[in-house]
Amino acid sequence: MAAFEPKIVAFVCNWCTYAGADLTGTSRIKYAPNVRMIRLPCTGRIDFMLILQAFGQGADGVIVSGCHPGDCHYTAGNYHARRRWILFRRLLDFLGVDLRRIHFAWVSAAEGAKWAELVNEVAATIRELGPYDTFPKRLACRPEAVEVA
Repeated sequence: MAAFEPKIVAFVCNWCTYAGADLTGTSRIKYAPNVRMIRLPCTGRIDFMLILQAFGQGADGVIVSGCHPGDCHYTAGNYHARRRWILFRRLLDFLGVDLRRIHFAWVSAAEGAKWAELVNEVAATIRELGPYDTFPKRLACRPEAVEVA
């Protein structure tokens, strides 16, 4: 039997984290290949129902990452995301979603090494937790919206 390799979906900001991940690649920094990135204009625009959809489609973990507070391309988008995450986190906990599988981080365009470190840490954590077979499927809205291959 093959070792478990997690499927991780990353919702990333176009201006910072996506550029940081690009820097990781151009700098030839190695990191776990388990992440499927979905680039969005800003973390402030992330509909947190996408997290539920990712899990509903078979993701074992999720990363949400954008600009550092105070450095948002859209001025305050990351502050909005952080505020919504605090509220959404309580709801997810109440619904029985394993919060250890969701990671919220700030990675700038100049932090390629930080992106690689984040991905490696998340992949290791999810690998230890194992497949997310216990996600309450009833929570996944429009499961066709996010495809995890």
